[in-house]
Amino acid sequence: MSKVIPALAGILVALFACGGGTTSSSAPPGADQGASGERIFAMHCVLCHGKDGTLGINDAKDLTVSTLSKEEMVAMVANGKGTMMPYKNVLTKGQIEAVVEHVRTLQATE
Repeated sequence: MSKVIPALAGILVALFACGGGTTSSSAPPGADQGASGERIFAMHCVLCHGKDGTLGINDAKDLTVSTLSKEEMVAMVANGKGTMMPYKNVLTKGQIEAVVEHVRTLQATE
């Protein structure tokens, strides 16, 4: 048992060292925004807004009928409003912009 604990501690240290930090990319800011925006939306937004933006749990707005400008959407995601938490300390500016670009693809066209 005394050998198991140090071995587990070493494995945990290795896991945290390999996967816990932020990654840097040589891609320009905003590259692959569509795919990453959709992925980030799925991770952070789908629970309340739904995959198509219409779910509306926890007073979440229907994103398909939003009349906000791109800049207003970026500010909303960054700063939150009502029960929506602010994401400025969770996502980078580029990630927030990518999510907004994805949300804008969900908007209903007339």
